[in-house]
Amino acid sequence: MTPVVRTFWSAFKATQSVDVDARFFEVCVFDDNEPSANHLAELVVRGVKRATAGLVWSFEAANMPTPKPGDLSVVTTWDGHPVCVIETTQVDITPFSEVTAEFAATEGEGDGSLEYWREVHTAYFARECARIGRIPSPSMPVACERFRVVYCTFGENAA
Repeated sequence: MTPVVRTFWSAFKATQSVDVDARFFEVCVFDDNEPSANHLAELVVRGVKRATAGLVWSFEAANMPTPKPGDLSVVTTWDGHPVCVIETTQVDITPFSEVTAEFAATEGEGDGSLEYWREVHTAYFARECARIGRIPSPSMPVACERFRVVYCTFGENAA
């Protein structure tokens, strides 16, 4: 955790009536490129993006558990600037080919369609698979994570 994220996390903790350190999951940036990462962080702050999809194989390769309800994560821009804290509310492990249109719409990217979701996630997961030495397939396990913003210092969801 960088000093700026640590300061942000401390400010969030000061708003809580109980200790939340045990619920900290990760500092996350959505996507693997700057323009998209910054845009997705903005969508989270605006309340448009309320879900994310992670390749279970990537969690395994990083020796990390998949997220679970109650986990708290700090969302940052590409350059590491914290924008909000999210709380995981639900996680469903689903084969890529079975991700639903409803989930794609909740993820809030592009036009919100399942077609758009499949197009961008096929490309993203292919890059992830190449990075971790796996071969993409329709049955690859996806962690479909729903979340809510619980702390934000600016934007529509400001606490």
